[in-house]
Amino acid sequence: MTLWAGRLPAPLAPEVLAFTESRSFDQALWRVDLAGSRAHVEGLGQAGLVTAEEAGALLGALDAVGEELAAGTFDFAEADEDIHTAVERRVTELAGPAGQKLHTARSRNDQVAVDLRLWAREATWVVATSTLSLARALTRRADEVGDAYLPGYTHLQRAQPVLLAHHLRAHVWALLRDADRLVDAATRTDVSPLGAGALAGSSLPIDPQVAARALGFAATFDNSLDAVSDRDFAAELLFCVALLGVHLSRMGEELALWTTSEFGFATLDDRYATGSSMLPQKKNPDVAELARGKAGRLIGNLTGLLATLKGLPLAYNRDLQEDKEPLFDSVRQVLGALGALEGTYATLQFHAERMAAAADDPAAAAVDLVEWLVARGVPFREAHGTVGALVAASLDGGVPLAELVRTADGLGPEAAALLDAGTAVTRRTTPGGAGPAAQVAQRAALEAALAAAAEQVAALPRLPEPE
Repeated sequence: MTLWAGRLPAPLAPEVLAFTESRSFDQALWRVDLAGSRAHVEGLGQAGLVTAEEAGALLGALDAVGEELAAGTFDFAEADEDIHTAVERRVTELAGPAGQKLHTARSRNDQVAVDLRLWAREATWVVATSTLSLARALTRRADEVGDAYLPGYTHLQRAQPVLLAHHLRAHVWALLRDADRLVDAATRTDVSPLGAGALAGSSLPIDPQVAARALGFAATFDNSLDAVSDRDFAAELLFCVALLGVHLSRMGEELALWTTSEFGFATLDDRYATGSSMLPQKKNPDVAELARGKAGRLIGNLTGLLATLKGLPLAYNRDLQEDKEPLFDSVRQVLGALGALEGTYATLQFHAERMAAAADDPAAAAVDLVEWLVARGVPFREAHGTVGALVAASLDGGVPLAELVRTADGLGPEAAALLDAGTAVTRRTTPGGAGPAAQVAQRAALEAALAAAAEQVAALPRLPEPE
């Protein structure tokens, strides 16, 4: 029997039930649905809408349902189109007449909204925690690699030598921004919609503050229409996850390049690589490639929800059922990527000699020659032209650049020494730069930023433990 059988006594057509059901995916909400119902019962009790005995029966039944769902013994009925219907049906079976009062002053509209906010609130904490875990793994590797250096690239062309530690820390700063966005988004998720009813509240004396306090929400809704139709928080979480996925994709692209024979900068641990079904010599960077590939999926989930939301009139529309699958999927996929990449970086073997050989290409120190001339009073653009001409002459004539610099007017042996292996990477001295001196300050700043981020994430709102 449906929840609206009094108005529409005929059972749903099988094809309609198959098309409209959401239990196949919204079962993921069962823990938060039970929490929301417990808080609602507390509100009903304080409003005098259920007696203490009825409240006890309802809470006992909710606990029993939770035990059944946790144990996998819950018996779903064919008519249970969603988890909310299934829970209410079973509570009514267990609690008797009191069960019929569970939905008093509540609609599935505000019930679903509070469930999804509770789920998103918890997911935000989990994703942010995993993001910081990967950030710390990268930080540890940055501390371990010492003075190893490699080419820095622009346009995927060698540009300037940079310390490997500096390169790894660049990814950490991006992950810290991801964690910061998640923390910020959590403030807008932390609003309880319970009590908004279907769209206009209730004539019964329910106090939304009671349920909000029980669920640990920082605030309650100000407008009932907005409360049941708002999915900004879901879109915002999807955006945070999508951008995090973009950052992980960039790491994956880099790992795929670095572990090729052509680059040879790193080797994957066997546990974080795959082989080929046909080619016995292969060692494939599947974690890196999937981190890269799944970014498209995360972006698609975000744009899909935005497209769903863009044309909806106030207040609730069944279209909003489409908010859950992309959100559940994105969180699941990004958590998988974070964990796999953390293990990949933790076990990655770097090849410092191969990196250094690539970074010590004399042309990569060309800007050091320019700056050497600038320090001696030569205008930058003139110095740029002079060095550029020497690089061109070296390439066209097959003459080593150092030899041309050593004999060039205004340059000479002192300037040519700047092209010696391992010299250029030590000359980056500006704050935040890629040289050794700047790393000391950056490492301290990063440790402070990680500690501050960890405090913020630890303080994120979560579902209170039941008493």
